[in-house]
Amino acid sequence: MHLKVLYFAQLREKFGLAEEAVDAPAGVRTIADLMQYLSARGGVWQETLGGQYAFRVAMNQEMVSQQTLLADGAEVAIFRPVTGG
Repeated sequence: MHLKVLYFAQLREKFGLAEEAVDAPAGVRTIADLMQYLSARGGVWQETLGGQYAFRVAMNQEMVSQQTLLADGAEVAIFRPVTGG
């Protein structure tokens, strides 16, 4: 499955890239699977996406849950929740 993955704010800084094309293997079917797949890269990917932080995810510019099925060719944006005061 071919995806365009976008990283915002802290993620962009940590990974050193704003976006990338990801060719996910057949087992990557949901947003949760994608997060696990990216985390499995190790290093900063594991530290950042490995489960200790909360993330918001949008697919094709609509907010989605971790259980949402991915669509081939989708744009997936990953970002930390923003809090304000």
